Amino acid sequence: MTRHALVLVFLFTAGAPAAVAQQASDGLTEQQRLGRQVLSQSCGVCHLPPARNARTYGPALHKGTSGGDNALVRKISLEGTPRMPAFNHMLQASDIDAIVAYVRTVPTPPPAPAADAAR
Repeated sequence: MTRHALVLVFLFTAGAPAAVAQQASDGLTEQQRLGRQVLSQSCGVCHLPPARNARTYGPALHKGTSGGDNALVRKISLEGTPRMPAFNHMLQASDIDAIVAYVRTVPTPPPAPAADAAR
């Protein structure tokens, strides 16, 4: 029985570096990974679709957001807008910088297909 336990422990420890290597192969820096996590937790309810092809309340965030102006994204995130709450009391400046760094890695989505006028 202990031999089986040793084999399991070996398999788990042998597989751990591979799991870490898979995470690191996403091409993101640590700051960008933090930004992805914070965006998902704090901004995802409005800016990430809950399901494939579902609409979001807020606009999709990508590298072209706010015309690519990082300072504007920080300002909006901190101060909010009439339709978006301010996060100046909820997030640290480093968290917002991480979100901006991650958003700049997200490709601009293709334009939505035009509605068929013949219908």
